[in-house]
Amino acid sequence: MKTAIYPGSFDPITKGHLDVLKRAADIFDKVIIVVSVNMNKKSFLPLEDRVMLIKQACKDLENVEVDTFGGLTIEYAKQKNANVLIRGLRAVSDFEYEMQLSQANSALASDIHTVFLITKPKYNFISSGTVREIALMHGDISKFVPEPVAKYLENKYMKG
Repeated sequence: MKTAIYPGSFDPITKGHLDVLKRAADIFDKVIIVVSVNMNKKSFLPLEDRVMLIKQACKDLENVEVDTFGGLTIEYAKQKNANVLIRGLRAVSDFEYEMQLSQANSALASDIHTVFLITKPKYNFISSGTVREIALMHGDISKFVPEPVAKYLENKYMKG
């Protein structure tokens, strides 16, 4: 059974993330979307809320699990007997960073491979940062995030 890990902060998860996740779920037997825990970084959404929103957004994907992890992704992959890391690319500008990360991971564990999935063009411009900024300015983010995320952010940041 081929298990893939799709790591990220997903703060919040976007339609671009979901596009990559759905395609990974079509390719691999099991995909674990791992919400990274970084104590040195201030998150927009609490970890528990990000996990809840991801679970709601991918509830129809039977071979997808959601988890959290606070260490090196490569160590998490070893614990889960996964030999693939999924990374999404939106634009050429993402590639250099992702290539460096992939090479570092390969140096740490040469038997764990990185697979890059390119988002559909209609999602190329969407980032969690853009979504956060629009939400904080009370803009319509429904085009950029799954419905549960749009409702959550509307209730949290656009009312009152």
